[in-house]
Amino acid sequence: MANPNVPTPHIEAQVGEIAETILLPGDPLRAKFIADNFLEDVKQFNSTRNMLGFTGTYKGKRVSVMGTGMGCPSIGIYSYELIHFYGCKNLIRVGTAGTLQKDVHVKELVFGMGACTTSNYPALMGLPGTYAPICSYELLEKAVAVAKEEGYKYHVGNILSSDAFYGMELPHGKSWPEMGVLAVEMEAAALYTNAAAAGANALAILTISDGPDEVTTAEERQTTFTQMMEVALSLA
Repeated sequence: MANPNVPTPHIEAQVGEIAETILLPGDPLRAKFIADNFLEDVKQFNSTRNMLGFTGTYKGKRVSVMGTGMGCPSIGIYSYELIHFYGCKNLIRVGTAGTLQKDVHVKELVFGMGACTTSNYPALMGLPGTYAPICSYELLEKAVAVAKEEGYKYHVGNILSSDAFYGMELPHGKSWPEMGVLAVEMEAAALYTNAAAAGANALAILTISDGPDEVTTAEERQTTFTQMMEVALSLA
């Protein structure tokens, strides 16, 4: 039976064109890079709003990849539609983050066990308290095992999903680094919240792209952060 919800206003795919496991980079050009360099038998399923999406196979397993844009509202829309209208079960963010700790360096991996946030997104669930978005332990355990086997430098812990890219300084109180938060990005909290509400699995695998004394270029972020891509694809 046809699903009356698809295509959606944001995804032009038909039912069955998106795999149960999907990688979600913020940058649609990173999605294309992953499809071009890691997947076989690739078919593009989305170009609406230039948010490119592809399905193919990786080591014989069917997997999809699609950009999500920046921020909790954007990934909130795409992850909701992917879960509820396209049947995605495993949603893995592969993105960049800024370090918040002296021992977390550029090009190292961070697995987001939990996602603090400055966004109001989790509060929109209407819960009688403060919700703490966390990842899927099943995906986290597998991802850590792959990183350890490959000898990748990685960190596991809390991350921050911020609505602000600039001007993060707090006027008073404890800082995020003082609370042990490893890195800051902009999407994981919404992804984890949507996945929890729907009973799906979600994990943010991040590559540190910048810090106080270290910066990478936009091209490097699109094409050279391959370790997180390989770890994420291994979870399919």
